[in-house]
Amino acid sequence: MAATKEEYGAKDLAVLEGLDAVRKRPGMYIGTTDSQGLMHCLWEIIDNSVDEALAGFCTRIVVTLHTDGSITVADNGRGIPVDKEPKTGLTGVEVVLTKLHAGAKFGNASYNAVGGLHGVGSSVVNALSSRLDVEVDRNGKTYRMEFHQGHPGVYSDPDPARPSPASPFKKTRKRSPTELREVGKVPKNTTGTRIRYWADPEIFNSTARFSYEQLIDRVRQTSFLVPGLSITVVDESIPATGDESIDDFREVDAAVAGQGDVSDSGDTPEDGPDAGATASTEPAVTHHMEGRSHARVEEFLHTGGVVDYVDFLSKGEPVCDIWHISGEGTYQEETQVVGPGGDLHAQMVERTCGVDIALRWTNDYETTIRSFVNVVETPGGGMHVDGFLNALTRQVRRNVEANARKLKVNLKDSSTKVERDDVMTGLVAVVTVRIAEPQFQGQTKDVLGTAQVKPIVTRLTDKQFGEMIAGSRRGYKEQSGRVLEKIVGEMHARIQARRTKEVTRRKNALESASMPSKLSDCQPGNDDIAELFIVEGDSALGTAKAARNSMFQALLPIRGKILNVQKASVSQMLANKECASIIQVIGAGSGATFDISQSRYNKVIMMTDADVDGAHIRILLLTLFYRYMRPLIEHGHVYAAVPPLHRIALTGRRKGEVIYTYSDDELARRTAQLDRDHIAYDDDIQRYKGLGEMDADQLADTTMDPRTRMLRRIRMEDAAQASEIFSLLMGGEVPPRKQFIVDNADDFDRANIDA
Repeated sequence: MAATKEEYGAKDLAVLEGLDAVRKRPGMYIGTTDSQGLMHCLWEIIDNSVDEALAGFCTRIVVTLHTDGSITVADNGRGIPVDKEPKTGLTGVEVVLTKLHAGAKFGNASYNAVGGLHGVGSSVVNALSSRLDVEVDRNGKTYRMEFHQGHPGVYSDPDPARPSPASPFKKTRKRSPTELREVGKVPKNTTGTRIRYWADPEIFNSTARFSYEQLIDRVRQTSFLVPGLSITVVDESIPATGDESIDDFREVDAAVAGQGDVSDSGDTPEDGPDAGATASTEPAVTHHMEGRSHARVEEFLHTGGVVDYVDFLSKGEPVCDIWHISGEGTYQEETQVVGPGGDLHAQMVERTCGVDIALRWTNDYETTIRSFVNVVETPGGGMHVDGFLNALTRQVRRNVEANARKLKVNLKDSSTKVERDDVMTGLVAVVTVRIAEPQFQGQTKDVLGTAQVKPIVTRLTDKQFGEMIAGSRRGYKEQSGRVLEKIVGEMHARIQARRTKEVTRRKNALESASMPSKLSDCQPGNDDIAELFIVEGDSALGTAKAARNSMFQALLPIRGKILNVQKASVSQMLANKECASIIQVIGAGSGATFDISQSRYNKVIMMTDADVDGAHIRILLLTLFYRYMRPLIEHGHVYAAVPPLHRIALTGRRKGEVIYTYSDDELARRTAQLDRDHIAYDDDIQRYKGLGEMDADQLADTTMDPRTRMLRRIRMEDAAQASEIFSLLMGGEVPPRKQFIVDNADDFDRANIDA
């Protein structure tokens, strides 16, 4: 018997009203329900406050992380409207927090360039919260409204100081008056909005975790992009130090509401990238939570805009000052406009595009470009970045050709042409534009697609950067010369790296013959286990040749201390025989063109003497690897050999046994232990002044044989911190290095040299 055909009619259609659709399909609105979605909700609330600042109505935002997992975002903007919206009959607060695609940002009347328009809005955050409380200061009064999973109503908290989603909740019935109510009074000129919400555990999965680091990064970034906006993060779960009182915390609330300024706690802003900004990690602020007397606070306020941001992002030694490009242009765009009757119709409007760009070159090969549209980051770039880079490359090429003789560029050689990668090497730039209703490419909205922006950015960059790089602006001639020299050096490095790669890839014995004559290579075909020992001095090389396993161990001797590449240009580095040989032998190129997949060795081992000079040589080698072959360190392919300092020969019943020690302290401990255990040893303890004093068996046992040797793997956990340390210790500025030595002299430990 055939199966009965299922009936399908209108009764089978599900109609989700209000915010129920958001709770049913949260991924459509916030992407995921894991940590990323959790943070996305916070960005939505913060961006609404930032939009008030962009519109010129907000100067301060405070984000408070409560111990119960809830978050409060407070600002001193105009406050959400509390009067009734004519079409719905609801107050502005309820419209904003319960209606999708509702708000002033769609009508072009109250906002021009905004960030919140790119997201899903406060209504979606409300829908995905187990509880949301909002307070608005307007018209000399404070208004309050509460929601449970997006539905308005009233909570009855046993302790009003400790609101909770678990408290009894009375839902507002349909067609009943709104639950927006007056709860206090404020000075007439005081305005602002405070939203506190609890993310709903029924929506977000068990792996969702809030990231304090992401919050701080985003807040710091926003403070750079909106000069003069003060943003404070209060974390009640991590106490700071001090004798603060509860009145200090009330001062922060008062400042947010426009009732006053936060008093000076007497703390000094922390030194570092944010020095000069009003940023302190532990000012005098407290909270009222039981068991805690105060909270950690971080405040961010920058007045220099994108210039300060580039300064913060810059690592290493600068080649030039921070150059600033700014201006605006207009363009025509067809858009949908809301008519008097509420319907949409197409209309051609004139838009204004504001451009604000800061850039600097550093003595590095990494490129750092951050791009934004209305303070919303565009990681994929887009039209504004394309316009900027096109003009940048064109102007550099033009000035390289104009100064070819001085820069030693052969214009007749077609291969010596500056490419965009050469220009971008070491470039740190922040590119921002502000436009109304930007268009984005793709669902992720990380690429600006408004085509009319590109020619505006190109024109402004062409004119202003062209004057800077040509040296026609006062004070730019010397800087532009250094920038052009760096870029030409990167061009030569790229060309040389390509040529080197072509001749150094080992596929047969014939290609190996093109290597430096001093290289003692291993046998081909063992690339997955091949090891390159960089050996200090020719004397050690002879012993190492006898100690190595030539099947997979290669030797490259260097004479003394190589060039300090942190203080040298790319062309100087390539002209240095030792540096050039190391790059050629490894065979993966250098700088921006380095390709770790082409490395001829699985391990690169620095084998230097166990003394101060040996440590210095290791540092110089590490500087070369960090600056020009950084992926080797990042992927754990660089090692330091650990040769012993002493050899203790045992006698008596243990004659023939030896003990190696690696420091004077260890020698003293081992000999004392031998004396206590009545184990005889030769009083003539051998001390190795260098690797060359070992015989082949000793060198193999202690340093080269994988079965018995000791190696230290060089790791880089924090790239930014590593860059700062290399710049400090190996750079050209002596005073900071001297101060570092003075400050850390008491804590010096030889054992930490390679740690």
